[in-house]
Amino acid sequence: MAGDSFRTLRAAAEGYYTEKRSRFLSFAIPVSAPEEAKEWIDTYRKRYYDARHVCWAYMLGAERTLFRSNDDGEPSSTAGKPILGQINAHELTNLLVIVVRYFGGIELGTSGLTVAYRTAAAAALAAAVTEERTVDEDLAIVFEYPHLNGVMRAVKETGARILAQHFEMTCRMTLRIRRGDAEALKKRLLKVETLRLEQREFKDSRI
Repeated sequence: MAGDSFRTLRAAAEGYYTEKRSRFLSFAIPVSAPEEAKEWIDTYRKRYYDARHVCWAYMLGAERTLFRSNDDGEPSSTAGKPILGQINAHELTNLLVIVVRYFGGIELGTSGLTVAYRTAAAAALAAAVTEERTVDEDLAIVFEYPHLNGVMRAVKETGARILAQHFEMTCRMTLRIRRGDAEALKKRLLKVETLRLEQREFKDSRI
């Protein structure tokens, strides 16, 4: 997986699994921050207030280095870890998977629970449509109007997108380009007389 692209979900998806009368409802939800994941977890806890367990795991970031999981009272590593394992197995990020369990009266044992939560998570992910996104960098530039042609040539030849522009004697422009191509664009732009860079910001976007 390239450092400036990643795979995530296009939209939320659901799955379902039963084992010895226990029901496992699974939900895969696109998220972009821990706070957003927490809001969804709170929402599902309230929605399924009568369930025995609401277990979850999330993975965030193009480098897939930010993640958490929770067993919500199940034996250690029998719920959150297998859910996270399915996210890893599909090489996905920026998503939350929640598995809600309604206890059926029969104990499943630790191995049975692990299989059940893994299978339920896999069901939601199998129902999801995935997509590739890029990690983009936004550049704000300032330059004098007589050098507009040079700027536009650099923009066109590097494939950058113009997000905003304001033309007077001093011109301002905001550009967006894939992170892997950003350095080449900056080198081209800095060759334009009077031009200076004002800011940069990383964003993810759909391809």
